[in-house]
Amino acid sequence: MTDSLYERLGGTEGITRIASDALDKHLANPQIQARYKHLDNLEAVRQGAANFFIQATGGPEVYEGKNMLETHKGMNIDAAEFMAVCDDILDSLTANDIGQREQEEVLFALYSMRREIIGV
Repeated sequence: MTDSLYERLGGTEGITRIASDALDKHLANPQIQARYKHLDNLEAVRQGAANFFIQATGGPEVYEGKNMLETHKGMNIDAAEFMAVCDDILDSLTANDIGQREQEEVLFALYSMRREIIGV
C-alpha cells in the first residue's frame, strides 16, 4: 500500500516546515508580499496554512479555518499572483527535498482550488 501524500511530505513536522518556508517566501516575493505584510498575526497564518495542508494531504483533521472561497472572497487575486504563490510553494518543496511525484501532486491540488481563489 502506498503512503499518503501527508506521509510522503514528512507528516505534520514536514508539512509545517514546508508551509512555514512557503510563507517566508511569500513575504519576500515582491509580486505578492503586499498581500501578507498587513496580516496582524503571521504565526496564526503560518499555523493555519500548515493545518490546511496537513488535512488536505490526508493527515489528521486539524484545520478549523474558512474554506478557500470564503478565505479569498473579495481579494481579487489575479492569475499572476496565484502562479507566484504556486512557485513559492514548489520552491519550498524543493528546498525540503520533496520528490518530483509529490511536487506534481501538490501542484495538482493547488490547481484544483484555482477557481476558488482567482478573481473571487
